[in-house]
Amino acid sequence: MTERFDCYYCRDNLHGKKYVKKDEKHVCTKCFDKLCANTCAECRRPIGADAKELNHKNRHWHEDCFRCAKCYKPLANEPFSARDDGKIMCGKCGSREDGNRCQACYKVVMPGTQNVEYKKKVWHEECFTCFECKQPIRSQSFLNKGDDIYCSPCHEKKFAKKCFHCKQPITSGGISYQDQPWHSECFVCRTCRKNLAGTRFTSHEEHVYCVDCYKTSVAKQCNGCKNPITGFGHGTNVVNYEGHSWHEYCFNCKKCSLSLANKRFVINGENIYCPDCAKKL
Repeated sequence: MTERFDCYYCRDNLHGKKYVKKDEKHVCTKCFDKLCANTCAECRRPIGADAKELNHKNRHWHEDCFRCAKCYKPLANEPFSARDDGKIMCGKCGSREDGNRCQACYKVVMPGTQNVEYKKKVWHEECFTCFECKQPIRSQSFLNKGDDIYCSPCHEKKFAKKCFHCKQPITSGGISYQDQPWHSECFVCRTCRKNLAGTRFTSHEEHVYCVDCYKTSVAKQCNGCKNPITGFGHGTNVVNYEGHSWHEYCFNCKKCSLSLANKRFVINGENIYCPDCAKKL
């Protein structure tokens, strides 16, 4: 038994008949012409299922209705322009009617005058100005942000990332550290001024240091071994107590050498003891 294949609107069986698929619905040509067809922007009649349809910016035409409003030349396979008043014109009539108009002052850009063309738009040379400083760009390089044009200095000043250290714009390259941008030449050890790009380093109070300078200038001294606590390698874990610090591996009982990290302990002078050894003192 053959499954039914019906028009979405009138439920007429579509097997062996011509139909149109509209918004994922199968519609017979009669219902399409009556309920779904677009209206021609020129003649105001429905564009039926059997008619050839052209569309531009949500407007629709019969193929024969898509003509120049001035000379009536068919434009189905020709370049055309759509005017603000809705009229469609061939290139020749459109140029004659409107000419090329400046995107800034909207006056016609006369042939032979100095002008700027950018992204298929035209400006008088004196109208092509920086959005920020309002000065004509002329032969300078420029950049755009959305629809706005900027000369290079203004674009750099307004949009370029600022170096976390010197606060000046980063125009090329740069380094990112802790989500902050730096000039590569600014990313240096605070003490010895060694460039830190591609080397081991650490930070302290918003300043960066090479490993050697951090050890000698910034790092706390272990109360056990008297060496700097750098946070690198084996010395990553630290124990802090009453203003003193130890490498975790140095935080051991003075007498029995039991590791006291995360355990009860007793302080006697600068030495630490497990509770059992402390009782024997």
